[in-house]
Amino acid sequence: MTIEMSDLSYLSYVGKTGEATTRSWKSQDSLLYAVAVGAGGGDPARELEFTTENSHVAQRVLPSFVCVAATAPLPDGFSVDMTKMLHAEMSFELFRELEPSGSVVSVAKIDSVYDKGTGALVSFSTEVRDSSTNELVARLGSGMFLRGEGNFGGERGPKDDWQLPARTPDNTVVYKTLREQALIYRLTGDRNPLHSDPAFARSAGFDAPILHGMCTYGFTARGLLHAVAGGDPARFGSMYGRFSKSVTPGETLTIQVWLTEGGAQFRTLDSDGDVVIDRGRVMLR
Repeated sequence: MTIEMSDLSYLSYVGKTGEATTRSWKSQDSLLYAVAVGAGGGDPARELEFTTENSHVAQRVLPSFVCVAATAPLPDGFSVDMTKMLHAEMSFELFRELEPSGSVVSVAKIDSVYDKGTGALVSFSTEVRDSSTNELVARLGSGMFLRGEGNFGGERGPKDDWQLPARTPDNTVVYKTLREQALIYRLTGDRNPLHSDPAFARSAGFDAPILHGMCTYGFTARGLLHAVAGGDPARFGSMYGRFSKSVTPGETLTIQVWLTEGGAQFRTLDSDGDVVIDRGRVMLR
């Protein structure tokens, strides 16, 4: 069923969990993800530890791959109109480095639904455990913004105290996406036609298919891995970012990084200099 935000019965989903789901991946899945978020772009000899399994370096996994590898279904009965849904925010925290292949059990829970006026923000979290040892591997957090579903009298939600630093960025990372980037990224599992079908994109209010928000997020996480963690996935602890504008495949992404104690603040800009991921934080382990 589709939840109508005008019907207060949707509040009954807060606190409920979805079915525990086992997710497994192989070496080729983590390799594909790396290429899908631009690894090796411009120089195929770089980042071989993320793009090959048989080079002179051992294969490793980009930290943000956990967001793809460990997805879990929401509670039964909870569904939304995909033409109204935008991915609003994403976070993850890793408690250990991911292996090139593995198996986890993920459980998702709806944490809150906030009234943002022009829409509703549905926030949910996912706990990820090793399927063999039950060891906690990661926690994911995500927010869906449902356009036109606000003004139902709910709470606005907490304010974020993030502030843009008053100095120039300590590091800047620039990546060029491909015009076909969304077609590559969809092979990692997100087949939403918003990112591939022009007719569907127009029905959702866009001129053309847009890049997956999680692809932009993955490019950003990859840049932060190199700019903040020295390219070492074992040092990458957590990341949060808020999506503020869609990206068209082929645009250039500029990641501005301000180093902090134990991590960094960041934001990502598009080719026009508009912010596409805002209020970003990354912490090292």
